[in-house]
Amino acid sequence: MTKLVHKLGLSPTLAFHDVYSLDDPDLLAFVPRPVHALLLVFPVTDAYEKARTTEDEPLPEYSASGSGEEVLWFRQTIRNACGMMGLLHCACNGGARGVIAPETNLANLITSALPLDPSARAQLLETSPSIAQAHASAASGGDTAAPPAEANVDLHFVAFIKSAENHLWELDGRRKGPLNRGKLGDDEDALAEKALDLGVRRFLKREEELGGDLRFSLVALAPSMD
Repeated sequence: MTKLVHKLGLSPTLAFHDVYSLDDPDLLAFVPRPVHALLLVFPVTDAYEKARTTEDEPLPEYSASGSGEEVLWFRQTIRNACGMMGLLHCACNGGARGVIAPETNLANLITSALPLDPSARAQLLETSPSIAQAHASAASGGDTAAPPAEANVDLHFVAFIKSAENHLWELDGRRKGPLNRGKLGDDEDALAEKALDLGVRRFLKREEELGGDLRFSLVALAPSMD
């Protein structure tokens, strides 16, 4: 993951780190701070699909565009690309956006995507050779190769971002739009207790209540230790 976002243009001052616990202070201490984003990976279950459709049903389709958006959200139209979508949501928002090198793939993508509506942004990703090439290069360099578009994959990726306005956003290209999960304090990052309660823990509690699968993994986008 880190190799891919660095290739796309994110500063090497940031990297992804494994989060081994949501509750153990000693294990949480291994993650450098501040954490700008979290990327949750989990199996898609009937419980998750039920919760997703129930929450989405009354919501309008997101249609915003322009530099006034608090977050940059991409609708996913490419099959089996949720990992790439999660990485883009982490790298293109919050504190990470401010350390993207100019004239790189990520910088150019943001510039091109900002004035577009969600449908046009999805088309932009579908036709972006730089995104596809970076993904293929990272896979050949040792990361797990992306599955074929026609394959049935039961894993999904969801990003949780702290915005410049101190809101925690859930970004998932399969939803109707970005979801504002609540307000954080100036000194609270995406791995703070309140952020976990509003985001990842809330997500897992919902799965538990609906009888879902609680297997998951979590990585944090935070300062590099190199």
